[in-house]
Amino acid sequence: MTHTVLIAEDDRAIRDSLVRALMLEGYRVRIATNGTQTLAVLAEQRPDVLLLDVMMPEPDGLEVCRRLRAAGDRTPVLMLTARVEVPDRIAGLDAGADDYLVKPFDVHELFARLRALLRRHEPTPTTGGPPVVEVLTVADLRIEPPARRAWRDGEELELSRTEFDLLELLTRHAGAVLDQATLYERIWGYDFGPGSKNLAVFIGYLRRKLDRPGMLPLIHTVRGVGYTLREP
Repeated sequence: MTHTVLIAEDDRAIRDSLVRALMLEGYRVRIATNGTQTLAVLAEQRPDVLLLDVMMPEPDGLEVCRRLRAAGDRTPVLMLTARVEVPDRIAGLDAGADDYLVKPFDVHELFARLRALLRRHEPTPTTGGPPVVEVLTVADLRIEPPARRAWRDGEELELSRTEFDLLELLTRHAGAVLDQATLYERIWGYDFGPGSKNLAVFIGYLRRKLDRPGMLPLIHTVRGVGYTLREP
């Protein structure tokens, strides 16, 4: 299957090199050079994945991502940024991006992250007969994976795609400790190494959404190993 990538990047040299590399890798490619054009292209035909430059003008990449998510558009977004500070990366993830890649980057890492995003968002094949609703429960947490919906204490949680994937994985292995390398491989399809803060950022997001005031925590850190989800 040939996937379509929308490259939203205002730097012509970077944009042209991405076009060449992706086409040689077998992707169909569309381009946009600013935020307004990006939104117009997305409204015309949704790509399989969006490469979105943070510093793009009119509006910038963060605002484009916010508008997409506010409109219910779940197109996978890989944010491209020259900003290396953790707060800048967190801003991109908060805006709704699924992953980020810091410039300059190795094209093979880009390909790996694209493959991981596309694997995570492949449509589930359907079969004949009535649908079987799968439900996962731990304490007062309830998840319906096919519908990608989750509730705690009867209140539905508003989760991004990556947040849901991470919560589902932890819930399926409730009580077991999943190490960081396993979580990176299963969620992102790529181990970013010990220096990456990506996993810690998303664990923090989940904790804020799961553990409302007065609730006992469900996600626990096992220092030097990873994370586990278990009943209080």
